[in-house]
Amino acid sequence: MYYYFVTKFIIMNFNNKVVLVTGGSSGIGAAIAIKFSAAGAKVAIVGRNETKLKAVVEKCNNPLVIIADMTKENDVKRIALETIAHFGRLDILVNNAGVASTESIKDANALESYNAVMATNVHSVVQLTHYLVPHIIATKGNIINISSVAAMMVSALVGFAYTTSKAALDHFTRSIASELASSGVRVNSVNPGPVKTDIDAKLGIAKEESDAFWENAGKSTPLKRVSDSEEIADLVLFLASDSARGITGSTFVSDNGLLVGAK
Repeated sequence: MYYYFVTKFIIMNFNNKVVLVTGGSSGIGAAIAIKFSAAGAKVAIVGRNETKLKAVVEKCNNPLVIIADMTKENDVKRIALETIAHFGRLDILVNNAGVASTESIKDANALESYNAVMATNVHSVVQLTHYLVPHIIATKGNIINISSVAAMMVSALVGFAYTTSKAALDHFTRSIASELASSGVRVNSVNPGPVKTDIDAKLGIAKEESDAFWENAGKSTPLKRVSDSEEIADLVLFLASDSARGITGSTFVSDNGLLVGAK
């Protein structure tokens, strides 16, 4: 007797869903915005770099573009107001904006670095979520926070401020997931390992040093590779879809085995 199994493909259709993506001018955020738009969503993209945003806009279907600085509280409030004024609703919030640092606790500018990183990676996320959560409750939508495996491990390559901020973000995810579940809202985080983006350029790292870094980063993972932004975006879309309707309060690692291979 032969048994035939039919695979049910996951079709992610976001027609008429409204999605807000912060940090959308490049890298993971840009990939998320482009993929949501391709799946039929109405997208609002937030970023500081107007030139880079234009390149993303060209790959999206009539997005709302908001130039804003996530470290400025008035800008964060304006993001929420403009999004709702334009679309009248919000289904999916992707808190992607983030900054990195490599400072040591021993450095003279340690506190300055810590405050700057926490302002973007934690405070702005809490603030924007606070402003928008009534609208997400109204649509029984979901929130996806882009965190990092740095929340779960300590590395000499990553500064204390960054690892601390991402650990805080993960706990924020779990806390509000518990709080909002009764309202039908799901909250999850995606925790990438090394992802080849332009963040090294933002840190002022020279190209030669950057190329060597990414080569070594790939060698450090059990799968001997680093991720690209598109595969992280695919995971975000899955979590936002009805296929993940039973998932909340979870952290989804996509790190090419970095955590399990860490010694």
